[in-house]
Amino acid sequence: MLLNDIISGKVDDAVYIIAEIGQNHQGCLETAKKMIYEAKKSGCHCVKFQKSNLPAKFTQPALDREYISDHAWGRTYGEHKEYLEFSKDQYLKLQAYSEEINVDFTASAMDECSLDFLVELNVPFIKIGSGDANNFPLLKKASRLDLPLVISTGMQTMETIERIVQTMEDAGKRDYALMHCVSSYPTAPKDSKLQLISMLKRRFPDVPIGYSGHELGVVISQAAVLLGARIVERHFTLDKGQKGSDHQCSLEPQELGTLTRAITNFNLSAIPLPPKEILQKLNGGQELEEALQDAQCKTILPCELLCRNKLGKSIVAARTINKGHRLQLTDIAIKVSEPSGLTAESYMTIIGKEVTDNLGEDEPIFGSSIIL
Repeated sequence: MLLNDIISGKVDDAVYIIAEIGQNHQGCLETAKKMIYEAKKSGCHCVKFQKSNLPAKFTQPALDREYISDHAWGRTYGEHKEYLEFSKDQYLKLQAYSEEINVDFTASAMDECSLDFLVELNVPFIKIGSGDANNFPLLKKASRLDLPLVISTGMQTMETIERIVQTMEDAGKRDYALMHCVSSYPTAPKDSKLQLISMLKRRFPDVPIGYSGHELGVVISQAAVLLGARIVERHFTLDKGQKGSDHQCSLEPQELGTLTRAITNFNLSAIPLPPKEILQKLNGGQELEEALQDAQCKTILPCELLCRNKLGKSIVAARTINKGHRLQLTDIAIKVSEPSGLTAESYMTIIGKEVTDNLGEDEPIFGSSIIL
């Protein structure tokens, strides 16, 4: 598989292109199959979905909250997500169809149960999305798998990325890649921070660096390749006007085809190129100039706060915990919580700390919930 060759360093003049179908299939198996076909026809190497076990990913209050949106498929957020979630049987059918037309098939593991599901499905690699890039229990479990990992870094700091790399090193994990990503939908050119690709390549020379883009159009993704991205992921849709919040920042088949053809025509052995040459090669323009502005430090951008506040994961009680108990790893879970608690990456700092009040299952843990 091409991805394995890129991650292992056997191939340095190719780009692996992922069509992120996600949940743009509207909960319809036949639509998903059509999307797989169109993505393959457009020249991508892989189609990717999103797999969630809803009780493992969300607390019950988060699932029960009323969901009022033009994009809603249910009265509550849980009903909405359940409508868009495929079963194991449906995943097997989609996987078989992908194999039939010779395109790689995988999904993002959005929780530990879904990670187990994808391992059982025997996918070629597993994606860890930006929402779980600070979910270190999940990352540690994934690092022990005999499967390549592709890890996005949206709405994370450089400190968290350093910790991801250290987690992989501690496990002896070599077959993984990091994706520069900005979790804003769509991402404005000025927020794309493409030069962070160059920074990540310098900082982690032994780790393949890719790009997961949410901008409009394809030229910024082309520039990402010219900076050295060896994996490119873009959301994919049959029609941007469809119901669903991800369609607007997705590529339609013609756009995806334009992107794959452009990448195929690049002389990949001659890159990375400096920003000035990229501007010249891609005929410049203000948006591309903004995307290529100098960027040396990975931070959580203001444009990412909406997504982080909505889907960022918190530390919650995995079971009923009595006041005075000292927290152990088995006492906590990492979930999307309503309301949010301590952020996922701080879970190790609370182990052994005393609980100041009784906590119910799925209740978020705050700084005030423990004696520091």
